[in-house]
Amino acid sequence: MFAPSLHKIFNQKTQKLTVYQLGNPALSEIAKPISDVSDREIQQLIDEMLITLKESKGVGLAAPQVGRSLQLIIIASHPNERYPNAPQMEPTAMINPKIISYSGQTEKGWEGCLSVPMIRGLVPRDRQIEVEYTDRQGDRQVSQLTDFVARIFQHEYDHLEGKVFLDRVENTLDLATEAEYQKLWQ
Repeated sequence: MFAPSLHKIFNQKTQKLTVYQLGNPALSEIAKPISDVSDREIQQLIDEMLITLKESKGVGLAAPQVGRSLQLIIIASHPNERYPNAPQMEPTAMINPKIISYSGQTEKGWEGCLSVPMIRGLVPRDRQIEVEYTDRQGDRQVSQLTDFVARIFQHEYDHLEGKVFLDRVENTLDLATEAEYQKLWQ
């Protein structure tokens, strides 16, 4: 599972990666599929992304955010200071992910991004999606994702398409600084 793996990763002194910020051209590229999941460099990238995500207090991370134009995302929902009501789940690496179907029922929700610091936006997303991906062991997985976890997936999937959440905000009135967002929730 991921818990022993994460402990092992920390013991190996895996490095935290630099998260690219809004304006970096790498965030606008369409990510390329990964052909060999077992490749040592891909496995190391997964480990480094797990560390980066944990140390950044994020709930999701896409390879383009760390300068790698590859179809790889990590979903790691957990309650934290940025998302206190997030559900708890094991960090999951998703390689070559695809959205198979959308529920058609959308809801606006607040999103932030490690690549767009200090800004939050109300973004409409489908409440339920069915996804398929390859896990880090090379096995094909199909999952139904709902609510916050579905939102994380769609947010990270956008990064693979060269988009950030700001591209989905419908109105500038749906934007807030992190400080104003925090006042709304206190």
